Amino acid sequence: MDKQRVSKTRVLRFIAAGLLTLSALVSVLLSHASFIASERVQRVQVPLHAAEILRKCAALELKPGPPQDFHTRAQSDRFQPGTKPLLIRNATLWTGHLDGLEVVQGNLYLDKGLIGDVGEVAVDMLDEEVTIIDANGAWVTPGIIDVHSHLAVEALPALEGAIDGNSLKGITQPWLRSIDALNTHDEGFKHSMAGGVTTSLILPGSANAIGGQAFVMKLRPTRERSPTSMLLEPPYSLNGSDVDAPSPLRWRYMKHACGENPSRVYSGTRMDTAWAFRSAYDHARHIKVAQDDYCAKATAGDWNAVAEQTFPEDLQWEALVDVLRGRVKVNTHCYEVVDFDDFVRLSNEFKFEVAAFHHAHEAYLVPDLLKSAYGRTPAIAMFFAFSRYKREAYRHSEFAPRILADNGIPVIMKSDHPAIQSRFLVNEAGYAHYYGLPENIALASVTSTPARTIGLDHRIGFLKKGYDADVVIWDSHPLSLSAAPAQVIIDGIPQLNPSYPAIKPASSQQAPHTPNWDEEAKTTLEHEGLPPLEPAQSTEGVVVFTNVTSAWVRDTGDSEIVNLLAATGVIGTVVVRAGRVVCHGSMYDCVSYTSSAEATHVDLQGGALQPGLITSGSAIGLQEIAMEVSTTDGETYDPLSVDVPAIAGGLGYMPRAVDGLQFGTRDALLAYRHGVTVAVSAPIHSSFLGGLSTAFSLGAPHKLQKGAVVQEVTAVHVKLAPEGVPSVSTQVATLRHLLLNPTDGDAAKYFRLVTNGTLPLIVEANSADIIATVIQLKEEVEVETGTPLTVTISGGGESHILAKELGEASVGVILKPPRPYPMQWDHIRYLPGPPASADSAIAVLLKHNVTVALGPQGVTNEDSMYTWAVRNLRFDAAWAHLEAPDVVDKASAIAIASSNVVRLLGLQIAFGDEDLVATIGGDLLSFEGKVAAVISPRRGSVDIF
Repeated sequence: MDKQRVSKTRVLRFIAAGLLTLSALVSVLLSHASFIASERVQRVQVPLHAAEILRKCAALELKPGPPQDFHTRAQSDRFQPGTKPLLIRNATLWTGHLDGLEVVQGNLYLDKGLIGDVGEVAVDMLDEEVTIIDANGAWVTPGIIDVHSHLAVEALPALEGAIDGNSLKGITQPWLRSIDALNTHDEGFKHSMAGGVTTSLILPGSANAIGGQAFVMKLRPTRERSPTSMLLEPPYSLNGSDVDAPSPLRWRYMKHACGENPSRVYSGTRMDTAWAFRSAYDHARHIKVAQDDYCAKATAGDWNAVAEQTFPEDLQWEALVDVLRGRVKVNTHCYEVVDFDDFVRLSNEFKFEVAAFHHAHEAYLVPDLLKSAYGRTPAIAMFFAFSRYKREAYRHSEFAPRILADNGIPVIMKSDHPAIQSRFLVNEAGYAHYYGLPENIALASVTSTPARTIGLDHRIGFLKKGYDADVVIWDSHPLSLSAAPAQVIIDGIPQLNPSYPAIKPASSQQAPHTPNWDEEAKTTLEHEGLPPLEPAQSTEGVVVFTNVTSAWVRDTGDSEIVNLLAATGVIGTVVVRAGRVVCHGSMYDCVSYTSSAEATHVDLQGGALQPGLITSGSAIGLQEIAMEVSTTDGETYDPLSVDVPAIAGGLGYMPRAVDGLQFGTRDALLAYRHGVTVAVSAPIHSSFLGGLSTAFSLGAPHKLQKGAVVQEVTAVHVKLAPEGVPSVSTQVATLRHLLLNPTDGDAAKYFRLVTNGTLPLIVEANSADIIATVIQLKEEVEVETGTPLTVTISGGGESHILAKELGEASVGVILKPPRPYPMQWDHIRYLPGPPASADSAIAVLLKHNVTVALGPQGVTNEDSMYTWAVRNLRFDAAWAHLEAPDVVDKASAIAIASSNVVRLLGLQIAFGDEDLVATIGGDLLSFEGKVAAVISPRRGSVDIF
């Protein structure tokens, strides 16, 4: 029993001792753990800049947008102290609301840089100092917004030190910024404002895959005179301040470019450009992932994990990282389907939205592809017809805007200033409307849609209380032909002081009743952008045109234009047989023809007949695609710069355009379908000697067809321009020598024809000083030879300065472009026309009895890029009429686009041999008329479309 008790006692003692040991062990372990924890707490070093790190990390989650209280603001951040309140009374207000369908008749009150009230305004409660403008029912819209402009980074007039649009230092450069190159002395500011443009997104050029950051600026000059003071909602970091969370950020903008431009500049391919994109974005993604990882640890308080690190950032790449964070509006220069496909895949691979594809000439062919881009469907910022200057632009269609809109794609019309001067941006919308874009969408395409696309629709793009006081009062409906501002107001400040608005007819206050283009749009899609352009029917038989309101023809033996139906005062009938008018008058006057069963009847529905238009001053007929050498005639030798091979004529070298003619080009056929039936083209040249121009039919299929070549040689062309070497004085000396002491060969032969008065001399010049020298040289040669010379100035940017002298010297002018603009210094003294000046250049010249014709839109050193614009000759002539109807009546407008060219270029077109154009629904000088047929006596046929 005792032994058992002892054993139990020992066991219990052993257990107790074990428990004590275990307890001690646990105590030691707990103590050690406590020590370790204590040591760990002591070793965590919270960085001194932790607050800044946490603020940076919090800011990574911020998204751009206006502050919640933005619309409670009582004064604009751009308000200029001293600006008086402004009341616009009796206006037709297009507000931008209800999908652009809301139109309000009433008043608009502006105060402190903001829109105060829209529609109903208590006039008796207004401040006594309010300025009142009576709109007299005129249209008032938000300011025009241009989302693609190189204003100020490609400053004009073009001088070597003022072109900052592109960097050639690398294919992807997201760190570059257009703000660093904005030249506020650009002539374009006041010129663009005269067209109603109040806000522009200033983009770097398209030489790079990633060209850099863009900035939004208002065009109003500020008291500070600095580019920064003109910016609208610049990123906070730009001016040295950072946004505090949870305040929203401001949008940033980035320029990208696909396709030919970066490939050409960097001698690569589309594959190289695609890899450049992916490589750049992959680099940015690594930075973004590193930032997110770093911030996850920092915000969790795990400072030891990031103790040896700094916040991952790289000033060069931070903007591209912001793209991946959804804080940058990506604007991408892209033309072709392959480029859209590449970029849409890129957007999905790296998960960023594309704000807009720009130019986008083939976008209308692939609307579903556009909708598959990451996030929101990109807008399409486009031209109405600027195309075929390079291969990528070959399939562009004037119906693209309406096709895209029909597919629910946001449509924006843009300028690419100075490619198209942004002053005429609203007219791009007007042209798009003519070809089928609905009125509300067309107006939105230059106001509310671009505002949404650049993320500024909380303050611009609409007429709404609390929005910026950016307003345009128009002289006519904004989509009407030649629509221009009567006044432009930015931040509540009128900008046109003084303003010279044109007096437009009452009918222009209504939106144009445009033709039906449904079939053409359908055919365009069926042929993937290259529909057949030849006439549907060509006949030598009898064609009866009924319901004709006017029939304008050249008067007997003169270049005056008269209306054959003016005496009848009724809607008439015109009968044509074998391409010649054989009867005109009432239906009964021509009953012997109209009753014929074999006659083709064309109902013009109140339309007209008018002379076929004649163009001069472009390279039409000498190229298909300007930048594709294999599709062009090429450029002539310049004998003042190179030794012309003896086999080509040496000093007697004189190229002839007729030898390089191309028939059936798309630009030629499109111009033909728009009423331009004859073109006069000189050999393509950019220097002194142009050679011999030729006149030809734009509708002929080949040179050997009857009437295809109207006149093999029409004139001798030379160019006088300040290009450094050789000097202008050397160029003039050369011209004097060729006129008075011609050498042998063809040059001598044709310059003798000039000096004996047989052949006209066309001198391309813009400077008034050079034009004055030409007038003196003409007189000098006439005194020497005793024979009057026929001399015409082509270009004529400053010709209005010498209108009196030109008239007295019987020197005509082919005004090119028809609305001058100083692309180069030699026409810096241009006359902009209403509303920026009381008179247009055309009106001034005509007042002094100068014979004027119109060349196409374009610039003197890039004529070959603008053959697409020949189709617009009808609208350019109408513009001249509507801008100065007291000087340029309808007959004169037709003449400056037809018979005046005959006179200036000595075209030997016999009376009665002039082409006629039949239009349905209106005439050529309107947005209502649509070409139905071309009547050609020379070819003995009628082409019916």
